[in-house]
Amino acid sequence: MYGILVVVAALVGLIYLAYRGVTLLILAPGLALLAVAASLERPLLASYTQIFMVATGDFIVQYFPVFLLGAIFGKLMEDSGSAEVLANATIRRLGSERAILAVVLSCAAMTYGGVSLFVVAFAVFPIAAAVFRRADLPKRLIPGTIALGAFTFTMTALPGTPAIQNAIPMPYFGTSPFAAPGLGVITALIMFVLGQLWLERRARASTEGYGEHPDAEPNTPRPHRAEDGVETAEIRTGSPAEGDPIAPPPFLLAVLPLVTVIVVNLAFTALVIPAMATDYLAAPEYGATTIDAVRGIWSIIAALVIAILLMVAVNWSRLTRLNATLEAGAQAALLPIFNTASLVGFGSVIASLSAFALIRDSVIDIGGDNPLISLAISVNLLAGMTGSASGGMSIALSTLGGAYLEMAQAAGVSPDLMHRVTAVATGGLDALPHNGAVITLLAICGLKHRDAYLDIAVVAVVVPIIALIVLITLGTLLGSF
Repeated sequence: MYGILVVVAALVGLIYLAYRGVTLLILAPGLALLAVAASLERPLLASYTQIFMVATGDFIVQYFPVFLLGAIFGKLMEDSGSAEVLANATIRRLGSERAILAVVLSCAAMTYGGVSLFVVAFAVFPIAAAVFRRADLPKRLIPGTIALGAFTFTMTALPGTPAIQNAIPMPYFGTSPFAAPGLGVITALIMFVLGQLWLERRARASTEGYGEHPDAEPNTPRPHRAEDGVETAEIRTGSPAEGDPIAPPPFLLAVLPLVTVIVVNLAFTALVIPAMATDYLAAPEYGATTIDAVRGIWSIIAALVIAILLMVAVNWSRLTRLNATLEAGAQAALLPIFNTASLVGFGSVIASLSAFALIRDSVIDIGGDNPLISLAISVNLLAGMTGSASGGMSIALSTLGGAYLEMAQAAGVSPDLMHRVTAVATGGLDALPHNGAVITLLAICGLKHRDAYLDIAVVAVVVPIIALIVLITLGTLLGSF
């Protein structure tokens, strides 16, 4: 019992202090070591250097290219004027009253196209900031808006999504990414509609405008009349020479990098990499791995590199301070990845304690004989404890995946339905304040938990849990479809 209290205290402390704005670079290792010291079962320094730092380093090694290239991509979108052009086009086509919808749909399109949610956050934030400035909406709503589009229905519910949360259940249940497509679409619509209604309500209730922030007026628009009579703007980008306005890129050139990321990512994932000879990956010098373990990372690295080179080429005259733009993008990647990696290290230390195993086993037993309820509760709680959707799912399935499948077969529950419930269940408590994606998103937006977490909690925690309850209810009554 004492060990369980230590683990719970560490998790509560992490959530509370992260919400209060304490940096994770200090908070995560500090609380992890306090938990080790209080548990009296592991050596302190070894837990730090051999567990915390190894897990932190492994995360950085695996994901640093994604963070680095994603941040550079986003900065180039901003400094080239492409983000502002897309913002202007969004406002003209949807109207300023639909600015939130435009950002949500942009995030959804990219994540459903296979783009990492970290990359989406880096790439979409400059566009979202420009759209919200023009619509005079509070900046504090941007994280919740991006979270709705990138962290919810496209990650867990929509059939065929390439997200890892939709891939992990397949080997356990013998299913495909399109498991229970009808229920998946219904669940996705519930998340989208309820989340959109909440954000729109919050926007209507606001009175502060965009707010006082360093990026409140970064790219001053200069309206003029285009030949077709549509009002456009000359944009003062982040890299002008001598303060002169620089003509923004045409819309097609502005949107081309985003399309390139999606298309190249899909092409490398489905065509290019499968055609490559990759048997050499089994050699020790390449980590004794398989192509399945690195295909996703390779695809997004290739997509981002090609998109960045293309963006530089077509915007060469606009990026008059290219070195400064690249440096600013690289610097912007550091804090998010180290924050997230520190959180991974914290989770690894907590998971190494014997009390965590007791909690894990107790959680998995919740739900009784109903496999849908048991699976949903265990996955959601474990995702909340670890601060990771895929982590909570992996723990539950690796421990009792076979048992869940047997329970489902005995109860006449379709494996497809089990797959969809498992995927959707990861997208609830995983987005608590200590979640790595939440920390990264807030860091990218330059906001604190106290500024913007309420909206993230509603659209990425409360709404997905409501959708999960509806999914289980419909699945129990109607079966899988």
